[in-house]
Amino acid sequence: MASAEGRPRVVVSVTASVDGRVALRRGEPLMGEAASRTWRGMMPASADGVEEGRTAELAERWSPQAVLEGSGSFVADSADPVEHLGEYDESIEELQGDFLPVEVGRRPGREKWFTVVDGRGRIAWDVKSQGEYDVLVLVSRATPAAHLAYLRRERIAYLVAGEDKVDLDAALRKMYDVLEVTCVVSTAGGGLNGELLRAGLVDEIHLVISPAIIGGLGTPTAFDGPELPAGQAPTPVRLLSTHIEKDGLIWLGYEVVRKETSGA
Repeated sequence: MASAEGRPRVVVSVTASVDGRVALRRGEPLMGEAASRTWRGMMPASADGVEEGRTAELAERWSPQAVLEGSGSFVADSADPVEHLGEYDESIEELQGDFLPVEVGRRPGREKWFTVVDGRGRIAWDVKSQGEYDVLVLVSRATPAAHLAYLRRERIAYLVAGEDKVDLDAALRKMYDVLEVTCVVSTAGGGLNGELLRAGLVDEIHLVISPAIIGGLGTPTAFDGPELPAGQAPTPVRLLSTHIEKDGLIWLGYEVVRKETSGA
C-alpha cells in the first residue's frame, strides 16, 4: 500500500543512542570497520532479535521493495566526487536520462532495490547486487556526466530527479511510477532523514533506542539536516507500538500525523 500522495510510503527505520545519536561522531560513516565495531559493542544482547522483529513487522505490514541510504553512509562528508572514471561517448542528453538495464530487472532472485542518494557522484561501487537487492542510484541533472557514464558502463541502474540536487519527492514518485515501488524503508543517517522530514515525505518511524549515551556537539541525530523554520510547528506523530527489553533496549513505532485537508 502506498501513501495517499502517489508516491511510496516512506518508513524511517533507525537505531539510536538514548540521546538520539545515530553515529559516533560527525563525518565518520558507521559502515567503516572501526566505527561499526564500536557501534555494535554498545548494543545489548537483545539487539539482533529486536532488529529481526522490526524487519519482519515491516515486511508483514508494507512489503517494502526498497531500502534507502544516503552517500554519507559510505563516504565521509568531505569526500569529493569519484575521479579518473575515463572517457565517455554518450551525449549529455542521453546520460541525463534514466538508466534501467534490462538484465538487472530480469536477474533471477531480484526483488528489491538498495537505493542510494548520490547526486554528487561520490561512491565507487564494489558490489552492485547482493541476494534479492540490486543497487539503484538517485542522481540529478547536476551529477557529473563522467559519473553517469561510469554507472552505465558498470550496468548500475539510476534515476534522474532534480536539477542542482536530487529532488527526493520527484525521485520517490519515479520509483512509484516506473518501478512500482509502494514502500521504501529509509535506514539512512540523520542528514537524509532530515531532508525527508522537511519535505513532508516521512510517513512512519520505527526507532530502536540503545541504552548508551554518545553526546558530542554536532554528532548526527536521527533527523539531522535543515533546522525547523521559524514559525513552523514540529511534526506531530502518533504512537503505534512500544517494545521494551529487560536489558534496556526500546523499540518505538510512530505514525506521522497528517493535517486534514478540507474539501471544497
